[in-house]
Amino acid sequence: MTNKIAPYPVPTICDYCGSPVIFTSNADIYGKEFGSGKCYKCTGCDCFVGVHDGTEIPLGRLADKELRGLKKKCHTLFDPIWKDNKYINREQAYGSLANVINIPADKCHFGWFDKDMLLRCLKIMGDKKWYVGVNWK
Repeated sequence: MTNKIAPYPVPTICDYCGSPVIFTSNADIYGKEFGSGKCYKCTGCDCFVGVHDGTEIPLGRLADKELRGLKKKCHTLFDPIWKDNKYINREQAYGSLANVINIPADKCHFGWFDKDMLLRCLKIMGDKKWYVGVNWK
């Protein structure tokens, strides 16, 4: 992985309900702007996705409440591996996970994953040492 922003496709139609998706202020969701202040939001249901700061590039796929919850659970297990460990950084952690789930490292983002892939990752990361001995490149 690199520090370059990966270009996830801009959503135009909601995968959940088929309604149009708009680019808008995330205050429409939270009551005030957070982070980049922008998001893509479905006009028909509660699905949305934030964007990378200073861009209109989505952080991943549109997510409903369930998918957002699964992404948070994944980050709860994953983030301490690279934040609290002097032997592995973020790039190495994502590279290791990509190798375990057999996808390219530049496609390994919880925000990009569907429900099945997130559940798969949660199962893998249920073993606190899942990354030990795994090649990250």
